[in-house]
Amino acid sequence: MTSANIDIARSYFQAVQTGDMATLGELLDESIVWHQPGANQFSGEHKGRDAVFQMLGRMMEASRGTFAIDTIHTLMANGDLVTATIHFSGRRDDASMSMDGVDLLRVAGGKITEMWLFSSDPAAEDAFWG
Repeated sequence: MTSANIDIARSYFQAVQTGDMATLGELLDESIVWHQPGANQFSGEHKGRDAVFQMLGRMMEASRGTFAIDTIHTLMANGDLVTATIHFSGRRDDASMSMDGVDLLRVAGGKITEMWLFSSDPAAEDAFWG
């Protein structure tokens, strides 16, 4: 199961990086719970695939389409949990961010059912998103 969950996580990150919303929709459970870190306009718990898509769309709008996961360094699994060490960045107007992070995914029944995100510089991410 561990390798299957890593494959699901890898497919998720490929879909995010290529903007493949159809695949992303297939991988996210309809009742996913997404824990967005920080104290900015996107922070908090987002429940349901539609709420997650709405948040991601608003993030792309706010960053003028520049928000991206640039690199997936490592994927590791322990049972139904998969962690990914990543690098992400974005630009908007005269602001930019570029930092490492960790994404933690819970996979059940072949779908991502819960997601926690961690940023290496939460204050800079909050300042970027406002």
